[in-house]
Amino acid sequence: MLKMPQQEYIKFLREAEGCSVNEIARQVGIHWRTAKRYADKDNWNENINKRRSNSPVMGPFMEIVDTWLEEDQLLPRKQRHTGVRIFHRLQAEYAFTGGQRTVLAYVKRRKNEMVLERAKSYERLEHPPGEAQVDFTTIQVSRDQQLLTYKLLVVSFPSSNAAFLYPTPAENQECFLEGMKQCFTQMGGVPRRVWFDNLSAAVVHIEKHGERQLTEGFQRFCAHYRMEAVFCNPYSGHEKGHVESKCGYAKRNWAVPIPIYESHEQLAAYFAEQAQQDRERPHYAKKERIASLWEEDRRHLLTLPEVTFESYRMSAAVVNKYGKSELRTPPSR
Repeated sequence: MLKMPQQEYIKFLREAEGCSVNEIARQVGIHWRTAKRYADKDNWNENINKRRSNSPVMGPFMEIVDTWLEEDQLLPRKQRHTGVRIFHRLQAEYAFTGGQRTVLAYVKRRKNEMVLERAKSYERLEHPPGEAQVDFTTIQVSRDQQLLTYKLLVVSFPSSNAAFLYPTPAENQECFLEGMKQCFTQMGGVPRRVWFDNLSAAVVHIEKHGERQLTEGFQRFCAHYRMEAVFCNPYSGHEKGHVESKCGYAKRNWAVPIPIYESHEQLAAYFAEQAQQDRERPHYAKKERIASLWEEDRRHLLTLPEVTFESYRMSAAVVNKYGKSELRTPPSR
């Protein structure tokens, strides 16, 4: 069985680079059956060429095919169009009279162009629609007349200034992944690219040349949701300045006065409602409603996986001579 970093790299080659199973097997140095197993894996829970202008046949249908291919980028790989499927749809729905080879050649060329276009967009300093930033901030809440310290997970979208929030009792890996999952559910999709700082819930340590050794749970999470995680340089919070500002905005506007709650679900619903209402105000610079700008972000989100990711940690327990073991429980919710 391959180690988790190898599995994640295979999934990256398949989803982001568009490599075939044979190409992945050749690059990683494994059997093609092993490459296919991880490249097309959907559930990552732990088990318990012609120029376009010179193509008279494809010319009237290029925009249709481009639209299908763009929409495919938001879907799991198994639900995307193959070249043959596109050919059959063109025949059935648009009375296409060209040959299958013509369609396959165009689809292959267009997919290669789209890979280059996405790679170029990553070089820009501004954040394109559908790209998010994530951070934790600390807040005080009150339950049963007791003051408790909570962590508020904030996911913000610099393009539209929209934000999604989820409160957690701690900042450990289980709370972090559960908070991310809940925010994805609120937004109805998954950002293609997400910026993080070097939080311990995701990063074990930073290597000599800046490479990150990630926790296995976080690697599984990224593979499960097909998202790309990007990490800021150490002590460079300005690289994700939007979410830093949004954390302060959330504390000043939605945690003052101190929220009083009776259950964790009630507290989570409160922050979700506050964030939703906030999207009705105008953008500070673009002067349009944030909710309207959010629609453009939302169109660039990946679809949610069919299988829910389970956020938990497994560890061995040692019993004493009375057959009992100590269980550490999280803070009261």
